[in-house]
Amino acid sequence: MQNLTGGIGDLIGQNIALIVLAVVIFLTVSWAVRIVPQSEKFVVERFGRLRAVLGPGINFIMPFLDRVAHKISILERQLPTNRQDAITADNVLVQVETSVFYRIIEPEKTVYRIRDIDAAIATTVAGIVRSEIGTMELDQVQSNRAQLIERIRESLANVVDDWGIEVTRAEILDVNLDDATRAAMLQQLNAERARRALVTEAEGKRRAVELAADGELYAAEQQAKAKRVLAEAEAYATEAIAQAISKNGLEAAQYQVAMKQVEALVEVGQGAGRQTVILPAAALDAFADAFSLLKGRAP
Repeated sequence: MQNLTGGIGDLIGQNIALIVLAVVIFLTVSWAVRIVPQSEKFVVERFGRLRAVLGPGINFIMPFLDRVAHKISILERQLPTNRQDAITADNVLVQVETSVFYRIIEPEKTVYRIRDIDAAIATTVAGIVRSEIGTMELDQVQSNRAQLIERIRESLANVVDDWGIEVTRAEILDVNLDDATRAAMLQQLNAERARRALVTEAEGKRRAVELAADGELYAAEQQAKAKRVLAEAEAYATEAIAQAISKNGLEAAQYQVAMKQVEALVEVGQGAGRQTVILPAAALDAFADAFSLLKGRAP
């Protein structure tokens, strides 16, 4: 039994060096090989100083000399919704709700230049929002929100560049007003609506007057054209009568006078209702003269 115990002790004593060597090799490989996930980056230090930044995949470091000091996620992050007060150029107090999305692209800057990155970005956003809104009036803040967001994002990107951060998106979620300002704006909105209604009504009346004037002008032009046509017809008739008189002498003139008398008597007789027409003797003579002249003119 003593011989068996002594043999096991001798075997362990002879292989202890191999066991220690295997443990050392295992630990060395474990320290030297670093597998980095796709969504992270590892910051490696050597004796407390930055040595390297390991990207996704299999990486090798110097065992026992290098160590992974920081494991940084490079996924996009969203800051909690932040509210800050700001005063516009026309001295209106507003409360702005903002939200910022960012991601870390240079971990070596982030871990060695800033301690609390979320608090630093929130403070920077608050200062930029107050500064930008201070240059705009309230109406501009409400109507040019997209432009304001772009200016905030650009200003924020310039500031956080030294921290190894990329601002992917900045949003203004809401712009709130106090009750007094909201009531004043509502009163102003109602007044503006009333003014627009009055302007629309005045424009409608002006347009109606213009259309009526155009109609009267058109009627006057048509009447003038009709009078001109009648004048031209009368001038033509007068010229024809003058030519007939010059050719046929006094008989043509007497004939025309007699025909006018006859036409006048016919119009009197065609009046509405029942009436009694008393014809003077000269009127009957006009009929006789017309027939005699017409008979004398017949070939």
